[in-house]
Amino acid sequence: MQTTTRVAVIGGGVVGCSVLYHLTKLGWSDVMLIERSELTSGSTWHAAGGFHTLNGDTNMAALQGYTIKLYKELEKITGMSCGLHHVGGVTLADNQDRFDMLLAERAKHRYMGLETEIVGPDEIRKIAPVTNTDGILGALYDPLDGHLDPSGTTHAYAKAARMGGATIETHCKVIETNPRDDGTWDVVTEKGTIHAEHVVNAGGLWAREVGAMAGVYLPLHPMEHQYIVTDEVPEIVERDEEHPHVMDPAGESYLRQEGRGLCIGFYEQPCKPWAVDGTPWDFGHELLPDDLDKIEDSIEFAYRRFPALERAGVKSVIHGPFTFAPDGNPLVGPVPGMKNYWSACGVMAGFSQGGGVGLMLAQWMVEGECERDVTAMDVARYGDWITPGYTRPKVIENYQKRFSVAYPNEELPAARPFRQTPMYDVFDSMGAVWGQQYGLEVVNYFAEGEEPRYETPSFRRSNAFEATAREVRAVREAVGINEVHNFGKYLVTGKNARIWLDRIMAGRLPKPGRISLTPMLSHKGRLIGDFTVSCLSNEAFQLTASYGAQGNHMRWFETNEVKGVIVDNISDRLNGFQIAGPKAREVLLACTRADLGDMRFMDLRHATLGMVDCLIQRVSYTGDLGYEIYCDPMAQRALWEVLWEAGRPLGMRPFGMRAMMSLRLDKFFGSWLNEFSPDYTPAETGMDRFTSFAKPFEFIGREAAKIERDNGAARKLCAFEVDALDADVAAYEPIWIDGKVEGFCTSGGYSHYAGKSIALGLIPTEKVRNGRAVEIEILGEMRPARLITEPLFDADGARMRG
Repeated sequence: MQTTTRVAVIGGGVVGCSVLYHLTKLGWSDVMLIERSELTSGSTWHAAGGFHTLNGDTNMAALQGYTIKLYKELEKITGMSCGLHHVGGVTLADNQDRFDMLLAERAKHRYMGLETEIVGPDEIRKIAPVTNTDGILGALYDPLDGHLDPSGTTHAYAKAARMGGATIETHCKVIETNPRDDGTWDVVTEKGTIHAEHVVNAGGLWAREVGAMAGVYLPLHPMEHQYIVTDEVPEIVERDEEHPHVMDPAGESYLRQEGRGLCIGFYEQPCKPWAVDGTPWDFGHELLPDDLDKIEDSIEFAYRRFPALERAGVKSVIHGPFTFAPDGNPLVGPVPGMKNYWSACGVMAGFSQGGGVGLMLAQWMVEGECERDVTAMDVARYGDWITPGYTRPKVIENYQKRFSVAYPNEELPAARPFRQTPMYDVFDSMGAVWGQQYGLEVVNYFAEGEEPRYETPSFRRSNAFEATAREVRAVREAVGINEVHNFGKYLVTGKNARIWLDRIMAGRLPKPGRISLTPMLSHKGRLIGDFTVSCLSNEAFQLTASYGAQGNHMRWFETNEVKGVIVDNISDRLNGFQIAGPKAREVLLACTRADLGDMRFMDLRHATLGMVDCLIQRVSYTGDLGYEIYCDPMAQRALWEVLWEAGRPLGMRPFGMRAMMSLRLDKFFGSWLNEFSPDYTPAETGMDRFTSFAKPFEFIGREAAKIERDNGAARKLCAFEVDALDADVAAYEPIWIDGKVEGFCTSGGYSHYAGKSIALGLIPTEKVRNGRAVEIEILGEMRPARLITEPLFDADGARMRG
């Protein structure tokens, strides 16, 4: 057996084989796959083998499209058959909400180049004649949908990898993974020890156990899943061509042709987690005992939707486990806090996503970053706070909602509340309607009187509309207050702190007592962070950014660590409040004996408010006069009391994230993972105005950003006023110019201050012109819009800066 390798991939399912192949495709031939049994052992061999492009995340949908198109390439390379059946498929909608979701997905697909289309009941019956369309409003048809041979496809990946120089060792169980001081690994197996520069955990059903060997907890859990294959069905036998796939979300089922019969699988509500305390090492090519009782209601519904099933006999029942992460997306990438340890786990839709997962991980390893934003599947999207007790109910919830409508404003209830700040019970008693970010409870808005304490999930304006308007008015007319807990916060200290930050951040660093805004760039000049930098002293800086990006950001800091600099994640050790509005200064001065009236925009000061020592920053994401006030969380309640007592006579109201996201639209402020993400660059998004090419430091990404600056960006982020009806832009709606899709929206919503629907989006630079007429497709309707360049509020910045 080979005893040294550049990469040791642990796990011989479709994902592990895809990673192995893509590493060779990108030029790394000294790579090795280790499998405890045979290839496809685990969940791969009993998978239904279906594939489709539909996914709520556009990057995931694009990667699924890549995966599907890759199979013909694999067949050509290897001469092996993947058993491809490109039969197309329809996803049914039996109510307006489901139909709205399909309309929104079709709109996204326009600029992605996917050839889907919306079809009505008559067309559905022609495409998929076994379907009873009673009660069906329409469907999304995708010509790329289909199925394949799971075993043949996995072996095709493996052969292609071998042709590229890879080695595959089967019947070789991994016993230990031990890190060396230099960041390499000793992978101890039953056949001996392998010294590897990198380890990839593609353990599938055993990913938890493989991770535990390295001291890593990966938040995933296996679920039991069952599908049925029928005997011959006359309606299928009589057809000249293969019947397309049908996904019926109302019935929680997917259906396809299998031989001369049908195959139907279910995501039933009375689902069952499997192997709660660990996957047995001796499990492999077994199936679980049939459990038709748990899918009894699903079968009954399926008989009504597909009457041919009721007349068909059951040929076989396939009941086996496969793994989910809490949100159903894969766990991919470098594991935070570990050197050269990579995750390729939780890929529950392996034959839709496996190729894309393999490509992205290989790019990450070989080239240092991926070609697109993979936040949706980045293993770093979960932090150290996550536990098995949280993961299991979230996985169950995700399984049950696999075919549910995914609303842009939906807050899922399982495993909540979990993490809370000292203000939770105070805000809850005031009518808070809660959301969550990175496991933390965050106020979305405050309900009053008889208003319900929940937001109705919708693609259209929800029941939070009036409450949000109240909170926006309070900020613009008086003063609003909310927590700053949903900022990620980092303390950077050491004699080399300024030098290090000048390399890490693309913008100018502030002097002591001042604040600056700066992007953080990847080596290829793409946005990987949007930071506020506060200079506490020449050897101490506080950074603030998105709370949900802590794992990504700390991983980047650790990757670029140097001696003499300490980066401490203090996100949950520093809290406080933001106050914003024309009376914010009056509130602040009423709470302290310190002379803070002369604080300029972007100043910071230390002062005591009431009894609490605070760090005060003159900055606000609302675009109004405002302050961010930070303190020890243990003193946060005391700080609340003094601010609330001073603010109430001046009309102070608490406000939540719904109001915040409306207020930021007034100033065309972008937000993380909407306008700012690894898909975009500084020049495209306007962040180039915070990039300092003049500073005498070779910051990361400078060369790529300079090339773009010199050549000009091909597209630009713009704001649009939309003639909307009852639905505003959410994200990824196509922007039409002169009858052609020329761009897409990054986010949008309703400006309660201006009384206008606003969208932000990217269009070609040469098309940017103030007042330009465009159309934006919202839920299947073409809505007139025009490009605007002057902010809706405080256009000259007099109030924010004054």
